[in-house]
Amino acid sequence: MMSTTKPAPGKPRARPSFYFRYLVEPYLYISPAFVLIALVMLVPLVIGVSYAFQSVSLLRPFDTGWVGTENFQALWTDRKFWLALKNTFWWTLGSIFFQFFLGLGLALLLNTHFYGKRLVQALVFLPWAVPTFLSALTWAWLFNPTIGPLPHWLAALGILSEPYNILGDPDLAMWGPITANVWFGIPFFAITLLAALQSIPGELYEAAEIDGATAWQSFTKITLPFLAPMIAITVMLRTIWIANFADLIFVMTGGGPANSTQILSTYIFTTAFRKLDFGYASAIAVALLVLLLIYAVILLVLRRRLVKI
Repeated sequence: MMSTTKPAPGKPRARPSFYFRYLVEPYLYISPAFVLIALVMLVPLVIGVSYAFQSVSLLRPFDTGWVGTENFQALWTDRKFWLALKNTFWWTLGSIFFQFFLGLGLALLLNTHFYGKRLVQALVFLPWAVPTFLSALTWAWLFNPTIGPLPHWLAALGILSEPYNILGDPDLAMWGPITANVWFGIPFFAITLLAALQSIPGELYEAAEIDGATAWQSFTKITLPFLAPMIAITVMLRTIWIANFADLIFVMTGGGPANSTQILSTYIFTTAFRKLDFGYASAIAVALLVLLLIYAVILLVLRRRLVKI
């Protein structure tokens, strides 16, 4: 027996145009953006990853094709790769450490009121506006033992026995690009942390002062908990940028002397555009990508816990 159930009164049946307008139509509007992102980001990424499993060398144009994991197996026995990985760790850690703490100190300073604050704020943000290439050339000149002042100042302070080329010393060469990178990257932490500091309600500090809290207690109990999520995301972003940041090192030292400043990003560049081995360079890039993805996932999980706290 056929059902004769009718729609309940007062509830008109939804028309197909309703579903199209509210469910499908918004995706049509943003589809050009999706297509553009796919063409600009996803397609080159897929092609680059595929090169890691192929033999793509311009010096051997007839010896190309699918090689599977041979490029990754070669990484395990590549001494330069492991040296570049170690240098990448120290380059990133040293840069992040000084950039963060100096940027935090400047953010705390700029969050107060004092005479000439706008001038100091402009000077703090100035390095961020300087082109990387010009910054690297300037710092290379500062470290020059003939015309640069830094070796002479360090010798006068007793840190160096005599003014000599720091960028030519395998034991000290990495400190040259790190110093330049710290100067270049401080404004990033200063700007982001200053914005986070200004979003903290002032009533919390007033209540803490009434309760007799010291400045250190206010910093550890109020400022740091509010800054923790921002610190996690800024440190994650800056770490990824620095690990892929080859401009300063390439201009100042070129990865030398004796590969003492060679990091993974500069090693990728020299392998691809000097040795013209794009397959092996892609394998190094994929290894760096995997390491940074693992690091990013850990930081994002940590940030989510900090937000819940």
